[in-house]
Amino acid sequence: MKRLILLLTLTATLSAFSKKTVEVMTTRADSQVLLETQQLKIGSALGTANSIITLDAKQKYQTMDGFGFALTYSACYNLMKMTPQDRHNLLVKTFSPSDGFGVNYVRMSIACSDFSSECYTYCEEKGPDDNLLANFKLHDDELTYVIPIIKEVLAINPKIKIMAAPWTAPRWMKQKSVTDASPWDFYAGGVLNPKYYEAYAQYFVKFVRIMKTYGINIYAVTPQNEPLNAGNCASTYIGARQEADFIKHLAPAFHNAGIKTKIYVFDHNYNYDNKPGEDDYPVQVYNALSSAMAGYDLVKGCAWHDYGGSYTEMEDIQQKAPDMEQIFTETSIGKWNDGRNLRRHLVNDFNNLLLHFINRYGRATIVWNFMLDLNYGPFTQAAGSCTTCMGAVDIDQNDYKTLYYNSHYYLICHAAKVIQRDAYRIANSISVPQEGLLYSTFRNPDNSYSLLLSNNSNNDYTIGIRTSSKAPVTQIAVPAKSVVSVAQK
Repeated sequence: MKRLILLLTLTATLSAFSKKTVEVMTTRADSQVLLETQQLKIGSALGTANSIITLDAKQKYQTMDGFGFALTYSACYNLMKMTPQDRHNLLVKTFSPSDGFGVNYVRMSIACSDFSSECYTYCEEKGPDDNLLANFKLHDDELTYVIPIIKEVLAINPKIKIMAAPWTAPRWMKQKSVTDASPWDFYAGGVLNPKYYEAYAQYFVKFVRIMKTYGINIYAVTPQNEPLNAGNCASTYIGARQEADFIKHLAPAFHNAGIKTKIYVFDHNYNYDNKPGEDDYPVQVYNALSSAMAGYDLVKGCAWHDYGGSYTEMEDIQQKAPDMEQIFTETSIGKWNDGRNLRRHLVNDFNNLLLHFINRYGRATIVWNFMLDLNYGPFTQAAGSCTTCMGAVDIDQNDYKTLYYNSHYYLICHAAKVIQRDAYRIANSISVPQEGLLYSTFRNPDNSYSLLLSNNSNNDYTIGIRTSSKAPVTQIAVPAKSVVSVAQK
């Protein structure tokens, strides 16, 4: 056994150090350099390094799961308006692991979101008592737009993971509040009536199964998008206690149906929308579940948005529930924050959504709409919809050809390009800390190393990188106000 371990260790070391070059990809906030790549020989020197970062693969942290975008109806509608060749070229550039950036995670809504053609669910009318979901069916948004685009993406990258979340339960399943069982026949607001927990769990089962018939495997779900936000155009308010009670039906329903889809709880803001009694929402849910529950193993962790609070909340959750995963599932830019201003957003977004998140045990980052038009849409024409959101990519609706890439596109592509799925974050040390320099380091399944770096200072840096204290130092340029990704090749 000792010989086998020694042989495996030696093989891994030789594999990593047999690589002779590193690929460096750089994007600058002044837009002068955008996803520009160069190949450097390992051990190359640019001059005197400001600092040297030494990697330490012996100390491992979390495994990485992927990076991606939401393919909402609106995103898919805009993509379908492009010529087939233009659309294919963009999707290959974005999702192909061999000919593009290798983006490998997609989020979709279960029925409508605020970026749908209208508000709807998959079961608008309650069926008879012995078959409450008799009227379950997909909407044209999925059939004509979302499913065809996801299938096109899967043809380019079959290893894409797809997660899904509902914005609302069917209206007939809702009541006015936890204490008021009056029917709530609206898409926005209301709470899930406990007597329909089992029916709603089967609603999820039907969704996962029908997607599979289209060749789409749902990797993960959350029980509710933004459960503490009743003000979206389609929403269902679910506190931590109610979500735990629902998961006691959802997880066994998946288990009994032979469904392996993972369940992430919460799916909302770091500050719990300042709702009384909802602090540590994910931990409240975990603690309410029994490990003896059928399907308990499917409850993997929690999902975050950043429209309120700080990523530092992750540290508290990690401390209280170290075995549970943390992923990031939604953030948006828009008119309200000058979203197309790369100088304002590039480094800050890269830091907040990648480096600060990953360095606090985050495993995946998904941003909101992959593509919107220059009029912020199309968006759902209902109160509570976001009418000023921007996409990771914006398309000119006058020609459905001219594209504008925003900060979210660059940061997801930088990460997906160099961090392979199932890579693990590793320890590191730096000889001299530099103002504004942040970074994270990884070892990939093929034993290569990769790094993400950002420079939020006004100084250009030359940073040396080595895979151990005895390995050659490779120097890379990290310009002022830039983001850089590095991978052994």
